[in-house]
Amino acid sequence: MTRTVFSFFALLLASSAFAVELSDRQRAEIEERIAPVGEVCLQGDNSCGGAAATASSGPRSGEDVYNSACMACHSTGAGGAPKLGDVAAWADRIAKGNDVLYAGGVNGVPGTGMIAKGGCMNCSDEEIHAAVDYMVAGSQ
Repeated sequence: MTRTVFSFFALLLASSAFAVELSDRQRAEIEERIAPVGEVCLQGDNSCGGAAATASSGPRSGEDVYNSACMACHSTGAGGAPKLGDVAAWADRIAKGNDVLYAGGVNGVPGTGMIAKGGCMNCSDEEIHAAVDYMVAGSQ
């Protein structure tokens, strides 16, 4: 019986070695399914398809920066951040002046949860200043 089982599996293995004939349409469908999702193109390589992504046309507004970088903490109070619109929480900060607020926004505030640029490392200093202005205007 062992020899019969061995022979059966040997026959099964041998029969699976034959190539499957695919139609051109089936082959094309398989190639489409396994094609890469994208490609890597290094700067300066002109053989890659498509135009390079363009940079933004200008600085983002204070509201845009707030919504993309600041909102996580300044809408919830996470890490002790003063909430946008909380006049009492902002009063002492606003009294120190814009230069102090700008410096804290750009460089972070030691001893607090405020990290440099609120973690928005692709924000310019001017965009951070605009976000500070937005929060100050909404918290007076």
